[in-house]
Amino acid sequence: MPDLTSRPILSLKWLIVLAGALALASCGRVIPPGTPGSRPAPGTPAARPQPATPRPPIAVTPPAAPPVAGAGAAVAAGLTLGPAIDTLLPADATRTGLALRAFRISCPSLVRRTDQSGLTSGSDWQQACSAAASWSESNAREFFRRYFELVQVGDGTAYATGYYEPEIAGCRTPTNGCATPLYKRPADLIEVDLGLFSESLKGRRIRGKVTGASLVPYDDRAAITAGTLAGRGLELAYANDPVELFFLEIQGSGRLRLPDGSIMRVGYDGQNGRDYTGIGKLMKDRGLIQAGSMQDIMSYIRANPAQGMAIMNENKSYVFFRELTGAGPLGALGLPVTPEATVAADPTFVPLGAPVLLSLDRAEPNGLWIAQDTGGAIKGANRFDTFWGAGERARAIAGGMSARGSALLLLPIGTYNRLTQQNAAPSPQP
Repeated sequence: MPDLTSRPILSLKWLIVLAGALALASCGRVIPPGTPGSRPAPGTPAARPQPATPRPPIAVTPPAAPPVAGAGAAVAAGLTLGPAIDTLLPADATRTGLALRAFRISCPSLVRRTDQSGLTSGSDWQQACSAAASWSESNAREFFRRYFELVQVGDGTAYATGYYEPEIAGCRTPTNGCATPLYKRPADLIEVDLGLFSESLKGRRIRGKVTGASLVPYDDRAAITAGTLAGRGLELAYANDPVELFFLEIQGSGRLRLPDGSIMRVGYDGQNGRDYTGIGKLMKDRGLIQAGSMQDIMSYIRANPAQGMAIMNENKSYVFFRELTGAGPLGALGLPVTPEATVAADPTFVPLGAPVLLSLDRAEPNGLWIAQDTGGAIKGANRFDTFWGAGERARAIAGGMSARGSALLLLPIGTYNRLTQQNAAPSPQP
């Protein structure tokens, strides 16, 4: 899809004209590969992948009738009712209990927010959320069996990666060995909701800044690292290693280990609006590295600092941070995410807060997850990013996570029939 931010300048009065053209253009998007992997520090054994046999997606025959005009992306992709939920719910009480805990955290948001996918309304979740408040995690499987049905979106073919909460060395004030800034969100970074200009662009946004009477792209990574934001009081903290900071940005949140041994937690507070480029794939395509793990990428960049900096700058995306002082890290709902229970998903296809059942060719992520987060590279009906928490185990599993198989949504009982009736094609008038 053409990217508005690739234009050198964009007059505000032409925004709606260009936006309309964008909607008419071919909009196939290549999903970047998942978060670049990470490996434990040298000497720490990596977690070995645990293979599994995924459940095949549900066959869709005959294909669903086209939805009526105005249906959301999830309905347009096609919905298929799954088998009886108790036939597929995993017996693993630990993972299912964690999913119930994460679902309970999401409930206050689920019952009041607008579901961008168009699959549900807040009232649909009320009964399950009321029951979840006092339901025992030791019997979580029965909770999900009683209140949900399985629904497949599109062909159900899933791809999942992993992310974690990294910890890097840093400081609150710059020193000789700690001078790479983490920036707060700049006040001149604005976000434009294109849906305000055209119904066909609903759900699409761009970010930039206003110069004179024009909206222009915000500074890219190369400009920001060269110092365009310096001296504006935006420095939140500093990192010892710019390469470690680069990957902390990709994860979206993390911890700074300060010189006195204390921990400063930082979380995502916006992005400059530029497209994300996965440098691992880029480097593999150029024959610079054999694998795409963080260890491989870091080794090359440190051995070739000038070329490495240029490669990092090819990812024009830049993330801004804020300090987290409460529970966290926080997901897209503004709520704490749960290790081994939170999954990032595309909210145009998956209601944020909804349970998701994954059946993949890696054993570690199989089971129930709760969609509590989003990600720049997480686009599509069955694209997920599993959260593994902090520490070396999380780092190893998330870094090597690349799993394929199938996915099903858990929606409140009766949702499928309601959507089918609402989106049925109207009968021809005589």
